[in-house]
Amino acid sequence: MIRRAVLVLLGLLWLGPTYLLVVNAARPAADYDPARAWAPSGEFALLGNVARALEGARLADSLASTALYSVVSPLLAVVIGALAGYAIVVLRLRHGFRWFLLIFGGTVVPSQMLLVPLFVGYSDAGLYDSRFGMVLVYTGISVPLAAFVLRNFYTGVAFSIFEAARMDGASTFRIFWRIYLPLSLSALAAVFILEFTFVWNDLIFGLALTRTETVRPVMTALAGLMTDVYAGTPVPVGLAAGLVVSLPTVVLFLATQRLFARGLSLGSV
Repeated sequence: MIRRAVLVLLGLLWLGPTYLLVVNAARPAADYDPARAWAPSGEFALLGNVARALEGARLADSLASTALYSVVSPLLAVVIGALAGYAIVVLRLRHGFRWFLLIFGGTVVPSQMLLVPLFVGYSDAGLYDSRFGMVLVYTGISVPLAAFVLRNFYTGVAFSIFEAARMDGASTFRIFWRIYLPLSLSALAAVFILEFTFVWNDLIFGLALTRTETVRPVMTALAGLMTDVYAGTPVPVGLAAGLVVSLPTVVLFLATQRLFARGLSLGSV
């Protein structure tokens, strides 16, 4: 009984900020008072605040761009990571562990250290402030985790499967595409969910590598809107924008939580 009460209390404390976000995002823009932040308003103005945020910060363009980055880049990353894991573990690539360390070693470097070389390189290559450039950078950042999970997964797959398929005349790529890739769907889905969340919530690369409203990620646009809160944008409008931006990742995780947990256990993360 005591344990349950403690858990309920901790859950309420954890949900406190979410409660404040929803309650104040739903109140009229001119009705915000920090002294009454915990008290619900008698009016429901969430939709109006959302519409005002979408129009004022042009969040619709940023949402479309971020949806593109969050889907395309993780998809490319999981396929490339699966190919890397397949080559290292199944094809027994020469010096495979060294190749794996080279791929995964990129995660050791803090993201902040990459900003200046990325900015210079993207500017010289004409990729600065372009959707194609953002897809490239998010794909490159997402590959190491995908390679890590898929390499671990393929080590648990019997090598006799590959040998039997080869004896039946299947090509190396056909074995990967028709056997190993379907076997690893749960691990691929788990990595995709993680990478989708990372790309959707990214701020630092969006700030450094984009400028226009049609290219910048949504977190960059949201940061600009929240900065404007101190310059006149009502707090409920900023909170409504934050609520809308956070919904896709929450919905994705709730819809796929069983698949996500199963994929992580298969990938031995």
